[in-house]
Amino acid sequence: MNFGGYDMEKHFNNDDYIIENVKTIGTFNPYRWSETFGKSLTKNIIEAKIIHTLEGLTIPLKRYASAKDIQVIEFAGLHSYNEKSKLLKSLLIELIPQLQQCKIKRIDICFDYPKVSNGIIKNLCLSGRVPFRWKNTTYYKTVKEKKSNCKLDIKQYNKQIKERLSIPMERLEFAFKSPYFQSMELSQLDKNFLLKMEKTIFKFSGINSKIIPIS
Repeated sequence: MNFGGYDMEKHFNNDDYIIENVKTIGTFNPYRWSETFGKSLTKNIIEAKIIHTLEGLTIPLKRYASAKDIQVIEFAGLHSYNEKSKLLKSLLIELIPQLQQCKIKRIDICFDYPKVSNGIIKNLCLSGRVPFRWKNTTYYKTVKEKKSNCKLDIKQYNKQIKERLSIPMERLEFAFKSPYFQSMELSQLDKNFLLKMEKTIFKFSGINSKIIPIS
């Protein structure tokens, strides 16, 4: 889950957190970003900081060139299979009252299977999405898409390898992006909108899902 606001940093200006500058005026240390998150610091990120918690969590805080005034915080891995995931979820629940007026920038809904069924893959293809393999991930894209879809990305990858699990597991991920939410604040995310997301998932995949609020 990603949230955006004019001053997200204010929620972490206390003794429970340490904010490390990675890319700011006078500071540029892209290696720290790669070392911490396993991703490169892309050119469209004009400011980057790492929030460190007392529990040992590391959370990215970013500004993008497309919205220079907005800080975006990313809670990635809320439903992984490790202790970090539990701690991250607890932190988010604790922060939710403070994030109510923040804009929703992204919500990923994930489904884990021993193996994604041929029926689901067939439904994705029939809905107009074409599978495209890149490295260890299969992306389901429309004909008009290039790198990504501005509203919804759908991808499939081996969760067992990614998290070094002892059991076979594949993940199908629906990444709902900022334009899908149309400047919606977290306080406005109600049951009706969750139902809309469920219908979107069903439309493309045939999966009957039930999205439960995290708090």
